[in-house]
Amino acid sequence: MAQSLNSSVDLTIKATSLRAISTYGNVMVGDRAFEYYNEKNVEDYVQIPWIEIDHIEAEVLGKKKISRFLIYTKKDGKFAFSTRDNIATLRAMRKYLPEDAMRSGLGFFKVLKLGATKVGRDIKAFFSGNKDRG
Repeated sequence: MAQSLNSSVDLTIKATSLRAISTYGNVMVGDRAFEYYNEKNVEDYVQIPWIEIDHIEAEVLGKKKISRFLIYTKKDGKFAFSTRDNIATLRAMRKYLPEDAMRSGLGFFKVLKLGATKVGRDIKAFFSGNKDRG
């Protein structure tokens, strides 16, 4: 079983870790790290010290609903989580991170627009002869 990195905890909340297989557990936001512990498997945990977090990206639906958030680390890639109250979780995390580390992800329509623009450029390049046809 993992030993907590935190000496004091600001928030503990039910959460889902969104990896290849979603697992359910608890998230702890403390003075030294963000920690996730699986409810059923004590060997399944994620501990991310605040100094290892590069930035956090929140998926915002509409203007106020946050469906999940991704934590990008400096070494180990990204981790996706969803809690019972994502807004409260992000507010607790904001206390330990620089202001520019909290970002909003691209919305649904922005992703569609970027995809359509790229497809349009690819079609134009194909018919103008700039791409290999072989």
